[in-house]
Amino acid sequence: MDLPADEARPAPVFGEEARAAFARSYPEEPHVLAHGLGQNALLTLDALAALAARLPERSIEYNRGDLPIGVDGKPEGTGLAIEDTIRHIARSNSWAVLKNIEQAPEYADLLMALLDEIRPEIEARTGAMLRPQGFVFISSPDAVTPYHFDPEHNILLQLVGRKTMTQFPAGDDRYAPDTIHESYHAGGARELTWRDELLAGGREFAIGPGEAVYVPVMAPHFVRNGPDSSISLSITWRSEWSFAEADARGFNRLLRRIGLRPAPPGRWPAGNKGKALAYRALRRLGLAG
Repeated sequence: MDLPADEARPAPVFGEEARAAFARSYPEEPHVLAHGLGQNALLTLDALAALAARLPERSIEYNRGDLPIGVDGKPEGTGLAIEDTIRHIARSNSWAVLKNIEQAPEYADLLMALLDEIRPEIEARTGAMLRPQGFVFISSPDAVTPYHFDPEHNILLQLVGRKTMTQFPAGDDRYAPDTIHESYHAGGARELTWRDELLAGGREFAIGPGEAVYVPVMAPHFVRNGPDSSISLSITWRSEWSFAEADARGFNRLLRRIGLRPAPPGRWPAGNKGKALAYRALRRLGLAG
């Protein structure tokens, strides 16, 4: 017997309450929301080890898990292969990320199914959802993801284990100086200089299975894993707003070169279109290097 359409359709991962909370806070306010992703055959340790073997080397990053909050340069490795690191994450003292999992078709389907659930809320605020990407983090007990920022809008879904993300205000020069933003968008590293006095300005978000945390564009943060190993899925996207903010930073870098002290780009809903359009024009002329 055929089921009615509403019964045959799987329940959404982001329920009505989660989508409402997301809509109230997106794109600038970090927040925790519930998810119903649960166990998924694509996100077991064996499946992720197999995925790591399929991905290009540039899409895999892994190193020791017992890192400080702030790092200088590339952290030390463990000597293990990525497949062994993942399969034995509970005792390998490691932190690993599989980048751009959408390179594998089945993971692309998973990513887009999740993002399509919240596409209306995204596009009502920041317009078209651009450049969707997925990342999986596999972490040993007590592993640390050092202090950094990212250019995407990001929801981190916790699947296995627990972790605490400490976020800092996006766009605040105290936590990530404007010159560091400008350097990053010119190809520099995304790791930031950590000072212990910054901690007072952080906001902790503790999440476990069935919970997710939203991270605004370029919001500095670090993550500390709980006492058990962890699997997390990060679903990310860009917007015209995020690209304009990045290009305004590029324009500011050029202004700084000629001795000016430009004002930083505004946070949403400021559009930053003037500087962004100027930078894009210079880039087309080959003058924005």
